[in-house]
Amino acid sequence: MLCTKLGESEYISAKNMARYKLILEYDGSRYNGWQFQKDARSIQGACMDACRMVFQTERFEFYGAGRTDAGVHALGQVAHLDVAVEMPPMQIRIKLNDQLPADINILHVEKTHARFHARHDAVARSYVYQISRRRNAFGKKYLWWVKDHLDVEAMRKAAAALTGLRDFRSFSHDKDEDNSSLVKIEKLDVLEQGDLILIHIIGSHFLWKMVRRIAGILVETGRGKMTQAQVRSFLEERSDVPAQYTAPPSGLFLERVYYAGEQRVPCRCLFR
Repeated sequence: MLCTKLGESEYISAKNMARYKLILEYDGSRYNGWQFQKDARSIQGACMDACRMVFQTERFEFYGAGRTDAGVHALGQVAHLDVAVEMPPMQIRIKLNDQLPADINILHVEKTHARFHARHDAVARSYVYQISRRRNAFGKKYLWWVKDHLDVEAMRKAAAALTGLRDFRSFSHDKDEDNSSLVKIEKLDVLEQGDLILIHIIGSHFLWKMVRRIAGILVETGRGKMTQAQVRSFLEERSDVPAQYTAPPSGLFLERVYYAGEQRVPCRCLFR
């Protein structure tokens, strides 16, 4: 995203631009998602404001690997920054963090090659959805407290039906039939850690609201209100049922973005 529209003579040539890869974490509670919006607070917008202050220019580009929704968090979002300013990566990280609000934090900055693209080069994304089996005084913004008893083994069996290359049109908010709804799910685990149930999903990419609808359907299965056969049927023909059980954004985290050659790592969570 170019931060200002420039005339042809004003564009910075590629050879003068330095490209940096950034890894950042954020609490999405106060933001209307990642994507820049003129009339709403966004993660990308806050990062762009920080870039303007640090580099004292409007001529830069700041792209993210994915667009998290309003209220969704990130443990390892990736972005790339193009700017015609040479600065040590550690200094960029420190200076940007000095300008960013406390709920957005740059974890790592490194200089990268000019062809690296945070979104187009990503080969997989990992999300974690956190469900609490008890009332939690500190985690309301980061958990979904489900009061009913959940059969974790039933959730795991339903999750197994959703792995592989599948048509997830029933789990998407996008009604455009021309857009592909095929997604390859590498892994979909349901894990237990103390009072938490974690849904860990790794896929090639994700459709809008897809992860939250998968989480909602798995919870309904755990409650005993939905069968494995019903879950499989959502992959066979379009259904509006998953939309009715969309899980709240509070429990969802973009955990990691993977690039070629990177090994998959175990699930992380915010609470233990």
